[in-house]
Amino acid sequence: MRQVNLLNVTINNITMVELLENLRVGGVVFTPNVDHVMKLQRNQDFYLVYQEADYRVCDSKVLMYISSFLRTPIQEKISGSDLFPAFYNYYQQDDKIKIFLLGAEADVVKIAQQKINAKVGRDIIVAAHSPSFGFEKNEEECQEIVNLINSSDATVLAIGVGAPKQEMWIARYRKQLNNVKVFLAIGATIGFEAGNIKRSPKWMSEVGLEWLYRLLSEPRRLWKRYLLDAIPFLWLIVKQRFQLYENPWSAVKRHKGSNLVIKSKKCKNF
Repeated sequence: MRQVNLLNVTINNITMVELLENLRVGGVVFTPNVDHVMKLQRNQDFYLVYQEADYRVCDSKVLMYISSFLRTPIQEKISGSDLFPAFYNYYQQDDKIKIFLLGAEADVVKIAQQKINAKVGRDIIVAAHSPSFGFEKNEEECQEIVNLINSSDATVLAIGVGAPKQEMWIARYRKQLNNVKVFLAIGATIGFEAGNIKRSPKWMSEVGLEWLYRLLSEPRRLWKRYLLDAIPFLWLIVKQRFQLYENPWSAVKRHKGSNLVIKSKKCKNF
């Protein structure tokens, strides 16, 4: 599979259609953007979890521009908010695809469930659940969620609780989910599907300004993410361009599907 190395994340350089077809046999999908990339520089646990994903696809037009600057262009942006509707439309006639929707407020996730099922023409979202704030730290609640997913007979989990919580929750509990074959980390997508959060105009998304639209829509929540990380991110990219970047976690590596962490020598341009 074609790949692009951007700082310490390897991005699968595939198209939406290729990804959708590949998911027929299952897989874990993460959608790296600038926020994820910067978190991967600081959070070792998040970095190790990221290595376990089957697919890491470009969520950001900005990352596409950066990849071209690094002379390793990414051919298509596949954001979580584009992937999820593409996924349920692609598999709308496949009765084996049964989705559990996890995230957002209770009324929002239920509205999203109703709207998606109405669009698809069947109950492709078999169950939806809104976890409490801080649920990821409550083992009892997490086990209740696992039981809800298993009892729903869902074969797909779409979780939108923000990074790194959603990715780390998948990594921690995926083996307990008996029937789930596809895991989609979809961020704010549930809100988009319900209609309570508006997406940027298409032209802004196409030119890489969706981040600006979201920043103007939710400045208090997002200003640190989009503004404080901008200069450090660009500096790291310049370092990679001149082969000066070092992966902060290059001394550790987790074998996929296990908790084993081994030491290795540092290397540049991971």
